[in-house]
Amino acid sequence: MVLHNIDEANFDAVAEIYAEGIETGKATFETNVPSWSSWDDSHFPFGRIAAYITGNMLGWASLSPVSSRCVYAGVAEVSVYVSQDARGKGVGKLLLESLIDISEENGIWTLQSGIFPSNTSSIALHEKCGFRKIGYRERIGKLRDNWYDNVLMERRSSIIGIT
Repeated sequence: MVLHNIDEANFDAVAEIYAEGIETGKATFETNVPSWSSWDDSHFPFGRIAAYITGNMLGWASLSPVSSRCVYAGVAEVSVYVSQDARGKGVGKLLLESLIDISEENGIWTLQSGIFPSNTSSIALHEKCGFRKIGYRERIGKLRDNWYDNVLMERRSSIIGIT
């Protein structure tokens, strides 16, 4: 597997995998894939990676700011999406571990994720990569007329910021 940065040229493949995640009903509150410009505007310029094998994108991961307030400049939200055909093959782990390295290279001291409790594979992946459960947000958002909870997970860097 090789990693490449996500840009406008490969965003169609990102969008396809994102749509698969949306379809599961347990990956995101989003119901539509955003446009390239919307996605681009909402993410850091670093930490936008995709895993490939023989030219096919298997999954992607990205970092988004959690706030525009300067005090939260070192805090990022993590997104990890793996193609249906590539799940359970180590793609998510490679992406998340790489994203952790990239985040620390760019001064990020805290990574966070909000994960549906039913997405047990994503929770397990995050735990394997050093995230811990820090909370549970009950009925935090609505998806297709149903309220859903979120498990809030966090990873604090041991080399950036206060440990």
